[in-house]
Amino acid sequence: MATKSPSPSRAEAVRVKKIVARLNEAYPDARLALNFSSPLELLVALMLAAQCTDTKVNEVTRSLFTRYRAACDYAAAPPEKLEEQIRPTGFYRQKAKAIRACCQQLADRFGGEVPAKLDDLLQLPGVGRKTANILLGNAFGVPGIGVDTHVMRLSQRLGLTRQTDPDKIEADLSALVKPSDQVRFCHLLQFHGRRVCAARKPNCPECIIAAFCPYPEKTKPVRPKAGPVRSRWIR
Repeated sequence: MATKSPSPSRAEAVRVKKIVARLNEAYPDARLALNFSSPLELLVALMLAAQCTDTKVNEVTRSLFTRYRAACDYAAAPPEKLEEQIRPTGFYRQKAKAIRACCQQLADRFGGEVPAKLDDLLQLPGVGRKTANILLGNAFGVPGIGVDTHVMRLSQRLGLTRQTDPDKIEADLSALVKPSDQVRFCHLLQFHGRRVCAARKPNCPECIIAAFCPYPEKTKPVRPKAGPVRSRWIR
């Protein structure tokens, strides 16, 4: 259960609105990078995305989603077969076990449907708050903050949280970002994190929200090297 954070100051709330506005202008096409056409597909994709790139997950699910249409299909899949099909995503044995167990619970308790309530999702094997919030926001339109690696890194750099625990970061951001903007806010941070605010070396000179960012180790612009001095007498 995420803890409750104190109400943000008016100045901080205004800063967050400006950050959202700037990022919205820069990334009008921001969206979740995982491809899906149903809540079940998104749930499986999110479970595969652990320690794996979204691009690789999309490559795997392109064929996986044509083979498995319902929760009962995953639950009944031979473990070794499912493992081989998801092998490129890494940790395939653990992921196959979690997917089969989760889908068995969906079949047994929820009629094969992915529930649209946080408490129900958190009872499923392999589903934590991050997965549940991302799924609820993107499959059902339920407001929430899904703290993935980009949301965590950027919210810390922007000074929106001092926490390192994802549940506490979720609480801090939920207090700062109005519910109607929360899912969009996560998409914007994910896009900006991939394109500009990278983990190893953020491209601060090209950052459109640098003016609102207190990150103490901002990357300095690279000055071009001076070329050879040409005499005005040389033609």
